[in-house]
Amino acid sequence: MDAGAKISHVGRHIYDFIAVGVGPFNLGLACLTEPIAELDGLFLDRNERFCWHPGMLLDDATLQTPFIGDLVTLADPTSRFSFLNYVKQQGRIYAFYIKETFFLMRNEFNQYCQWAADQLSNVEFDRLVERVDYDAASKAYVVTALCTRTGARFELRARRIVLGVGTQPAIPACCRPVERHVTHTASYLADKETLQAKRSITVVGSGQSAAEIYHDLLKDSDARGYELNWVTRSPRFFPLELTKLTLEMTSPDYADYFHDLPTPRRDALIRQQKNLYKGINASLINDIYDLLYNKSLLGEVNTTLHTNTELASCAYDEDTGRFRLGLKHLEQGEGFDLETEALVLGTGYEQRIPSFIEPIRDRIRWDERGRFAVRRNYSIDAAGNGIFVQNAELHTHGFVAPDLGMAAYRNAWIIRAMAGREIYPIERRVAFQRFGAPSVDARRREGARA
Repeated sequence: MDAGAKISHVGRHIYDFIAVGVGPFNLGLACLTEPIAELDGLFLDRNERFCWHPGMLLDDATLQTPFIGDLVTLADPTSRFSFLNYVKQQGRIYAFYIKETFFLMRNEFNQYCQWAADQLSNVEFDRLVERVDYDAASKAYVVTALCTRTGARFELRARRIVLGVGTQPAIPACCRPVERHVTHTASYLADKETLQAKRSITVVGSGQSAAEIYHDLLKDSDARGYELNWVTRSPRFFPLELTKLTLEMTSPDYADYFHDLPTPRRDALIRQQKNLYKGINASLINDIYDLLYNKSLLGEVNTTLHTNTELASCAYDEDTGRFRLGLKHLEQGEGFDLETEALVLGTGYEQRIPSFIEPIRDRIRWDERGRFAVRRNYSIDAAGNGIFVQNAELHTHGFVAPDLGMAAYRNAWIIRAMAGREIYPIERRVAFQRFGAPSVDARRREGARA
């Protein structure tokens, strides 16, 4: 349907809020608000149904968050949308008990989320939000959306907006001119068969996704006969830090401390703390080593792992079907080239400002770098109670932002702001350690009471 197509005005009902995007964070919000009669919300997503990172649903991939950090439990342990209720309903709770693991398989988490989404009446898929305006007369946001199945456009109104549109694959600048030839982890499973038909594959990246793909490709490398390389600019393959005092940095206490820091200091800390939230499961690092060792017993393993190595340039030759990667060893300062037929980028994801909020840009607070200026209650509008964000506050709240385990906590904050009362108890202090100077903490608490 063209841009001038007729728009259906779906009544003049004004929702308390409309949430855009249904990933795990907004899905958790949908589950927690579903039983609250005083909050009338609607969740819209452009996809046909919930599917979380389908390109990385490997058979043996696990979450890095314990199962108790599901959609709802840390806000409401009695919720019918808990993972334990899901696994009970599936007839697997005793099998899960016997399995004795804290970490879910990624496929199982995805199935759990699909189960929850299928039970919700406040979630609508096949809904592409095209623009959000503000109507001063009704003091409501006007959401224009397209039904991707029928082509019909319609308008909805809400007092508040919750943005949960997620992130997009981060492509290094040197790879963008040849991006159509490159595989990002987001599409790995769809591209896997094509990749394994090549004579050489190079994986670039240092985090969990890059490690999972390297391990997955390594298993078949001798049978399929391809050369396999793994390139990371990190000085080593860092394990995810899971010691308990470090995990206290994913607490409300640390979020308070981090949010109060000046912006330059917060930005510097995020750069320093990457290994605290972008590391690799220690068990996976060990599995990779063991697989390399076992394969080496049968002969030379056609693989190379490059640490301290940065991808500086990337060219693709259409005639030969090969990439020429310009690499630089960061400690030795030496450059070298690597040719490969396939390139897989495990370079993560980056925040994006959705174009549909352009009409309400003047109602949003921005920082000096053009990012959302996110308040402690996760709002970004001038009034502090009209537009909220999910996982767009890494620069203001710290590396807890993308943590699945703290999603219920953030949703409890958002619900309190929208309802005007604390429906789900919000923990204030859970850490044994203190992150700030006592005098500064006292002033912050005094300011919060004012």
